[in-house]
Amino acid sequence: MQDFSHLDEQQNPSMVDVSDKQITKRTATARSIVVLTPEIVAQFQQGDIYTKKGAVFQTAIIAGTMGVKRTADLIPLCHPIGLESCKFDIRLQGLEVWIECTCTITAKTGVEMEALTGASIAALTIYDMCKAFSHELIIKETKLLRKTGGKRTIGIES
Repeated sequence: MQDFSHLDEQQNPSMVDVSDKQITKRTATARSIVVLTPEIVAQFQQGDIYTKKGAVFQTAIIAGTMGVKRTADLIPLCHPIGLESCKFDIRLQGLEVWIECTCTITAKTGVEMEALTGASIAALTIYDMCKAFSHELIIKETKLLRKTGGKRTIGIES
């Protein structure tokens, strides 16, 4: 049976001890999907929408990056890390906005939570900036697509 990584022998919450792990290059990519209405998608026909808060996709990238950098402050027991790279790819796919966040570090711990946080915060930002058009927006999913480095490589291609 697999144990939860953030519980010690007495079942108390505990930060994972990474002191014996190898330093390796670690990457993670996560995706969040926001479902828009046809009326909102029509607004994007000429490119990014510019609102009083700024351009929707550009602002989402900035917010997502800020979220990535604050992951250890937001999620209990996450290691604070010295992130080396954080990149976003945001694109329209029909009525959906696909947000992919890829994080990289050379360290003893991975960046899955950072990538998931970045994609999530970017999705929330798009929701916030587009809700003036409609509240029928849906943040459909957030999932880890791939991770490299460390014990396991994970690659989900859907």
